[in-house]
Amino acid sequence: MSENNLPDQLPDELVELGVKLCLVLSEEARRYAGEQAPAIRLENAVFTRVTDPSNGLPGYEGVWRDKRAQKCGSLTINSDASFHGEFDLLMLHPRKPGWFIEAITVWGRDGVVKAEPRLLAAV
Repeated sequence: MSENNLPDQLPDELVELGVKLCLVLSEEARRYAGEQAPAIRLENAVFTRVTDPSNGLPGYEGVWRDKRAQKCGSLTINSDASFHGEFDLLMLHPRKPGWFIEAITVWGRDGVVKAEPRLLAAV
């Protein structure tokens, strides 16, 4: 078991980055959902080792699931220090009538983190 309390999941050297990315996702969710924003915590994701398709080196993918075991978010950290994550919000945009927020996303590389909602036109 690793010291980060995430046994056989995310290596210790990536936990700090994972926590930071979850914080960014949480802050972005609160911008739109307020107090109704979902809890996005690193320890609630199940990580597995995956192969980075760009170079064949190991990366890690974490998946969040809801109470019905349906996937509601993911976070991938690649071997080249790039990352991408998303978490479902599934709500009408609070300030843009006619728009629906499907998910919030986070991405970047080497300490640069960007985040935004993924919007769809409401029907």
